[in-house]
Amino acid sequence: MSQPKRIHRICQGLVRFTIRATLYGSWVLGLFPFTFDSRKRRLNRSKWLLAYGLVLNLTLMVLSMLPSTDDHNSVKVEVFERNPLVKQVEEIVEVISLITTLVTHLRTFSRSGDLVEIVNELLVLEKSHFSKLMLSECHTFNRYVIEKGLVVVLEIGSSLVIYFGVPDSKIVVYKAVCIYIVQLEVLMVVMHFHLAVIYIYRYVWTINGQLLDMASRLRRGDSVDPDRIQLLLWLYSRLLDLNDSLAAIYDIQVTLFMATLFSANIIVGHVLVICWINITRFSMLEMILLFPQALVINFWDLWQGIAFCDLAESTGKKTSMILKLFNDMENMDQETERRVAEFTYFCSHRRLKVCHLGLLDINYEMGFRMIITNILYVVFLVQFDYMNLKFKTD
Repeated sequence: MSQPKRIHRICQGLVRFTIRATLYGSWVLGLFPFTFDSRKRRLNRSKWLLAYGLVLNLTLMVLSMLPSTDDHNSVKVEVFERNPLVKQVEEIVEVISLITTLVTHLRTFSRSGDLVEIVNELLVLEKSHFSKLMLSECHTFNRYVIEKGLVVVLEIGSSLVIYFGVPDSKIVVYKAVCIYIVQLEVLMVVMHFHLAVIYIYRYVWTINGQLLDMASRLRRGDSVDPDRIQLLLWLYSRLLDLNDSLAAIYDIQVTLFMATLFSANIIVGHVLVICWINITRFSMLEMILLFPQALVINFWDLWQGIAFCDLAESTGKKTSMILKLFNDMENMDQETERRVAEFTYFCSHRRLKVCHLGLLDINYEMGFRMIITNILYVVFLVQFDYMNLKFKTD
């Protein structure tokens, strides 16, 4: 077996493992309150799984909010005692995290009825149409799914390293387990949305491949079926509707999650500056292993969520560009020309994009603004609290 084929098989195996791990993990954590009817190939909402998920997740949240044990962290204690602003900012971050977790669970369960209808329609479209239309393997889909699974693992690993990695700490295992299961649940819910977006991307990519194939055949002088163009238009319009419905279900959860990452990056960046200025008081383990890796992984997670949405949006833009290839075709019959014109007109009025709360278009442009703003907030905190950054010698 050649090297590229071996790598391809490994990637496919990782994709299948990531998707199945997400599915079964979501069932175990009570985040996917659906059962699968193999005979009808449909998902059905289960009241028992809904009740199980609510009880489990609310119990974990209550246990994670029991009296704080942050005094186990020697670094945090010293930073808080000598720089009260850091403690105030962290309390704000904790409030944002709590609101994010609570709203994520309540809204996910309350909108589960709408979600199951969307997933069922995607299953029908996959079985009836896209499984027959796909011309080749979508390697970008595979890469993004693998990266998303890796980021979730790294986020949990990063939190565990910070919690257990500080020397001379008093570890509270049961509280750590509750906190990081709750964190994993939020990451999994956001992962559901990103996986749905990447599936929609793959379907639009498939439509683009079909349109390119038709354009190539027309250039060779072959004929194309106008009804196939009409089918692609219908599929494209349904995908846009499903994408808008998914964004409406997950917009609050994903927006709050991004706000949590945003605020966490601010506090980690601020603490990193304090540790660097007082480098003689902290070990290299704390300087290199704990805080920088958390900052890098948080930024990667934030950027990857933006990349998922931008990929879908840019692929939708390519559809309009591909349709322009039909403009200079001289051998198109009137029916084919009319179908292409309808598709072009539709694309000129509707775009595939992920918009949260009707205000935030999630793409690279917004992502760059968020990162710049994130850095500026750290700079503002450093300037505001400049006199307290350097610890006084006792």
